Amino acid sequence: MADKRDYYEVLGLGKNASADEIKKSYRNLARKYHPDVNKEPDAEQKFKEVKEAYDTLSDDQKRARYDQYGHEDPMAGFGGGGAGQGDFGGFGDIFDMFFGGGGGRRDPNAPQRGNDLQYTMTIEFKEAVFGKETDITIPRTETCDTCHGNGAKPGSKIETCSVCHGSGQQEVAQNTPFGRIVNRRACSACGGRGKIIRERCGSCGGSGQVKRNRKIHVKIPAGVDDGSQLRISGEGEGGVRGGPPGDLYLVLRVKSHDFFEREGDDIYCEVPLTFTQAALGDEIEIPTLTEKVKLKIPPGTQTGTYFRLKGKGVPKLRGYGQGDQHVKVTIVTPTQLTEEQKELLRDFAAKSGESTNEQHQTLFERMKKAILGD
Repeated sequence: MADKRDYYEVLGLGKNASADEIKKSYRNLARKYHPDVNKEPDAEQKFKEVKEAYDTLSDDQKRARYDQYGHEDPMAGFGGGGAGQGDFGGFGDIFDMFFGGGGGRRDPNAPQRGNDLQYTMTIEFKEAVFGKETDITIPRTETCDTCHGNGAKPGSKIETCSVCHGSGQQEVAQNTPFGRIVNRRACSACGGRGKIIRERCGSCGGSGQVKRNRKIHVKIPAGVDDGSQLRISGEGEGGVRGGPPGDLYLVLRVKSHDFFEREGDDIYCEVPLTFTQAALGDEIEIPTLTEKVKLKIPPGTQTGTYFRLKGKGVPKLRGYGQGDQHVKVTIVTPTQLTEEQKELLRDFAAKSGESTNEQHQTLFERMKKAILGD
């Protein structure tokens, strides 16, 4: 783990960053390095690095452990560092070796829940705002329709293993310096199933499961954002021995928009104004997510001023109402003027008591004098 960068460094934040700062930095960096937007060779790796840092620092418990131990968390791999239950498998074997399996083993014939699946889906900016319904196709493991998951050829007999008597385990006793030890292992005759299948199902080869492409209709609610995760119950991989299927987790990636930017439920955009519009005021037309609206620009508006369009933002995902749209105005300076236009501006400057570069020293010269004390 020595080559891993500090998570705060990855997000460009300090150790005291707030939850909102972490979220904002993640959104900006995820948008910057998203593989659909950034075509640089290392963009995907940087995107994954940002996602990993956010997953840890956005969770209070994980962040607390990270702040204390960094990447060298002593609980990593033992439940505290995000490892799965499979990481505990070695302890079960050791326990069985010394105590004869007194800790209990799962019944090999018990129903087992299917694995969860994850599917990443890229959607358009406005599809995230307003939601959409669509069909997706995913490859997954399903219960075999021919044998209904038992792995045997229809009509054939499934026998109970005569070696383990259906337990799926064998007990092997051995003498050690600690005394007589009973070690439990998966039955070698039935492979831990507890059953013997003489004639296997021709469709699944005896596994009880088959690979299929499954078409699923999904409904994406209005207001989702980049990184949102939707759980679709029962659409994961099929269960084993009659167990329930797992779930499907739909991870959403939202494309950026040419005009709008999003922060939570609010929308931001920037529109240009001419000097005349800013000075005299005007009424301009502003595009929103759904329509065009009129916005009054008061006389004397300065560049960088924000105007709020209430209720023109994103529908709230968990609740009622919508966010707002914030419009930033930027005064555009003309770059090509006719002699007549220049003369009019000179006349305006003179009547306003202003000085121009053609009449007096430049701003740069005045700053220089102020700094040098001339």
